[in-house]
Amino acid sequence: MKRRMVLLTWGHTNPRTAKTATGLLRYCPEECVAVLDPDRAGQDTEALLGVGRGVPIIGSLDEAPDADTLAIGIAPPGGKIPAAWRPVLLQAVARKMHLLSGLHDFLSDDEELRAAAEQHGATITDVRKNSFKQIARFADFNPDCFRLHTVGHDCSVGKMLASLELARGLQQRRLDAQFVATGQTGIMVSGAGLPIDCMVADFVNGAAEQLVLDNQQHEIIVVEGQGSLVHPAYSAVTLGLLHGCRPHALVFVFEAGRTTVGGIDHVPLPSLARQIALFETMASIYQPCSVIAMAMNGSRLSPDQARQVADQTEQELQLPVVDIVRDGPDRLLDTVASYYRSGRWKKHSATKTQVAGWDGRR
Repeated sequence: MKRRMVLLTWGHTNPRTAKTATGLLRYCPEECVAVLDPDRAGQDTEALLGVGRGVPIIGSLDEAPDADTLAIGIAPPGGKIPAAWRPVLLQAVARKMHLLSGLHDFLSDDEELRAAAEQHGATITDVRKNSFKQIARFADFNPDCFRLHTVGHDCSVGKMLASLELARGLQQRRLDAQFVATGQTGIMVSGAGLPIDCMVADFVNGAAEQLVLDNQQHEIIVVEGQGSLVHPAYSAVTLGLLHGCRPHALVFVFEAGRTTVGGIDHVPLPSLARQIALFETMASIYQPCSVIAMAMNGSRLSPDQARQVADQTEQELQLPVVDIVRDGPDRLLDTVASYYRSGRWKKHSATKTQVAGWDGRR
């Protein structure tokens, strides 16, 4: 049964902060009834978020009487609930609407909201809330399952978008591909996954490993990336995910025109070449792994500027560079499908018995 969701973005209706809303609008459009932002009511959703054509921005839940879910549409640093939202959340619960949240602040732990939900028969889902407690064991993965992992030069550059486009595009090409969600929006879109950024540190690698074990019956899995190895705040999550899923190949995602670390503007980003080298080194501890393609987020630039950056980057790095949103994913899909069909990755798939002979150089 499909959800009928109102996406709450009040005060944060912009593509960066409301990235959960944009993800749901892009990949679950038939389930999105409205965006709720009293400050922007009546304005154009697509003009503000880049997606959501035809989805109205409303000022009150009363304007969406048939909605059954209120989804928290923002992913702010720290994941706190804006204080002004509390009356809206309580109103939704009184209407027996399901609360769906990906914030670090768990709505189900809020005494007032929990009591109201129990009173009215409403439900609350915190997709980041989990009880996973298992370290990685270097499990034997299915040697016939190709593990592709999206990584990036910073946070919020489009790793989830690239992962979903790859998985869905490969499926359209009649390949058995599966998107593996590791963040709150991806879990909301796909209905499965583990929130890697909300694990006890010792269990991050284990969660990533478990996600592979849960999905390796498919020919190809596309594991959604998180954070960046060079982000001072989130590098631990990135490295744990990278080591836990042990990819055969990487797709590197970057935002053209971004020069400093997101949220820490005084820290410059290293060059793309240096970051690629870092990711390949850390991914190749037990088996060879390399970046096979680049997905570019060109939203900061005009189409002509973005094309110039893509062409220059492609020439410098000798890798295909694809602006997925503007140009579509076809060239990226061609590269991934070709690499998969070549079978070269199979001879580099480390198992418990093979890793003893791996010298870190091959």
